[in-house]
Amino acid sequence: MGCGIETSSYKYGLFQNICVSFEVVLADGSVVTCSKDDNPDLFYAVPWSHGTLGFLVSAELQIVKTSQYVRIHYKPIQGSSSRQLVDAVQRGCENCENDFVECLVYSKSTGVIMTGQYTDGCEPDKVNTISRFWKPWFFLHVKRFLLEDREAIEYIPLRDYYHRHTKSIFWELQDIIPFGNNVMFRYLFGWLVPPPVSLLKLTQTNTTKRLYELHHVVQDILVPVNKMSDTLNMLDKQLQLYPIWICPFKLTSQPGLVHPLGDEDEMYVDIGLYGNPQVKPFIAKDCIRNIEQFARQVHGFQMLYGDTYMSREEFHEMFDHTCYNEMRKKLNCENAFPEIYDKVCKAARK
Repeated sequence: MGCGIETSSYKYGLFQNICVSFEVVLADGSVVTCSKDDNPDLFYAVPWSHGTLGFLVSAELQIVKTSQYVRIHYKPIQGSSSRQLVDAVQRGCENCENDFVECLVYSKSTGVIMTGQYTDGCEPDKVNTISRFWKPWFFLHVKRFLLEDREAIEYIPLRDYYHRHTKSIFWELQDIIPFGNNVMFRYLFGWLVPPPVSLLKLTQTNTTKRLYELHHVVQDILVPVNKMSDTLNMLDKQLQLYPIWICPFKLTSQPGLVHPLGDEDEMYVDIGLYGNPQVKPFIAKDCIRNIEQFARQVHGFQMLYGDTYMSREEFHEMFDHTCYNEMRKKLNCENAFPEIYDKVCKAARK
């Protein structure tokens, strides 16, 4: 009932787009099943609703046949502008043979584009089981191809590929354990990471929590791919935070809170921002407000797990509430569930 995305989303869309039906417990206690053909208004309103229309108890999903390995092609981009990164991402999406497309951006104009295909065959000397605890963190492994300015092919076991960013929590762990990628630490204590997020929260003091709110960013913004270059330039001025995760996805034209402006599907990118910004001074609320404003201007969206500072009017400008509001009224949700804005926005909770 939130948002799910992966590097196969350029082909299949967001997680909601592989859902065939939802089973939902409504405010009156009844259980209904909705799909494109049965209760379609509710079916399209459920994604991004964050539990404010009912309780989702099951979902029917489409699945695809997988293979033992993912063949990854690493291609470094040493550009003079962010436009070359955009071109590389678009070329990756245009190749229908790719099952996965991803880009890690290490500066405003440099990064590594990774394209992958399912495969059961491999070249044994190019297999990289990246989940082994002594292996370097994946984002630093990828950065090596950029520093050496060379392309490479690797075969990564499928489960390892899906968890490639797990061991280092993308790159968040470098702020928690700065020496965590040191070769001695990996060999002696690498099996201890990543620490459970529940443990990190349990041991977090009020002071630590406040420091994270003031000096740390965990955000994903979704923008049209043709606005990716402008977005990267804006983020460089606002944050100076790298690496940045780029995940292209197909935004389908259908009713709901999130859809393109026109009647056609449109290619978007998820831009993941995780870590401590280096821009000085960094004022978290002002910076996030600026990013939210930019996203609205380019018809982008903000994932709602992160800090949201928009006013109610701005929130309604970003997300189309037409179908959602109709369902709220029809299903008598007002006295049972809060609105999305009241549930997720900091301004609403104060």
